[in-house]
Amino acid sequence: MSLPLVEPKLELLREGRVLIDVRAPVEFAQGALPGAVNLPLMDDEERHLVGIEYKERGQDAAIALGERLVRGGLKASRVAAWGRLVEAHPDAIIYCFRGGLRSRTAQQWLADAGITRPRIRGGWKAMRQALCARIDDAAEQPQLVVGGLTGCAKTSLILALEEGLDLEGCARHKGSAFGRHPLPAPSQIDFEHAMGLRLLDLPGPLVLEDESRRIGTANIPLTFWEGMVQAPRIRIEMPLDWRLEQIRKDYIDDLWEVHRRQFGDWLGWALMRKQLATALGRLRKRLGQARLARLQRLQALAFREHERGNTSAHEAWLAPLLTEYYDPLYRHQLEKHPERHFLHVGDWESCLAVAREWSAEARKAGRPVHQPA
Repeated sequence: MSLPLVEPKLELLREGRVLIDVRAPVEFAQGALPGAVNLPLMDDEERHLVGIEYKERGQDAAIALGERLVRGGLKASRVAAWGRLVEAHPDAIIYCFRGGLRSRTAQQWLADAGITRPRIRGGWKAMRQALCARIDDAAEQPQLVVGGLTGCAKTSLILALEEGLDLEGCARHKGSAFGRHPLPAPSQIDFEHAMGLRLLDLPGPLVLEDESRRIGTANIPLTFWEGMVQAPRIRIEMPLDWRLEQIRKDYIDDLWEVHRRQFGDWLGWALMRKQLATALGRLRKRLGQARLARLQRLQALAFREHERGNTSAHEAWLAPLLTEYYDPLYRHQLEKHPERHFLHVGDWESCLAVAREWSAEARKAGRPVHQPA
């Protein structure tokens, strides 16, 4: 029986197809394709043993060992797991690292059970190459970078635009000491894949936030980062009270909601307090001991008030955090790059209007752009 293959086209990811990743859990944790569910042919230990056998005795011996390790009830349980997923998602596709032995074995076992599903030619490796190529191509697209002091709602502006690329969302991190997400950060590979997936729907101009190359634990791919550095910029300027309200929403209200949903009221509250206290403590070198101690006292008092329902109390430590730490840091970055020209400097609404106008002009200019395969 000929087992069906599909080509490694990015359209599979754009369609949101469910993918059965039959690699070992350790490989999946290092980076998977968007939409993948890990239902391994072999677990980590089995894969390790088969790998040793392959190196010492060759492919045939490795296959024979794999068949001895995964047989009987264990084999039946893994085939049943694949079958349940296919029953829920009849258009699911199988892949392994290179689209070879493991995915073909899973296909055959499923076929023996009366279920025929295709595998991706070239597997994970071919699809990853296509996603990375999409990111490299995007470096040549027109880009507009949105800057501004902390609390100017740059991410909100980007999300308001069809052309917006939210790199912080891909990294699951808000790009500051206080920006860590309660859920684990993606691996570098998963960050790049999330970025590439979003870019499939953005063939024209791009609007994105001014970032350092590193966002949390992720690095923006070099070719794309170099395009950002050369891109034109706009800068949002908003008064302190407006920014404080935004920061309180981001750092307190939204963060609490995520913790509460994920961990429940009691544990979520304890973990959120710990996260914010730890983030403040990490600024010890930059703030100095006396200033840090003052902000820590204000933060502790704010949490007591928060428990009584007064979330505005956090502004007592967030305000000096902005004016004494984040604002000077941003202005220092501006001074380091005096050559950078801003197309526009203004309030949030005017910057949104300018970004829309720029996007329309960029589309009208008709520069060649990449269309995903």
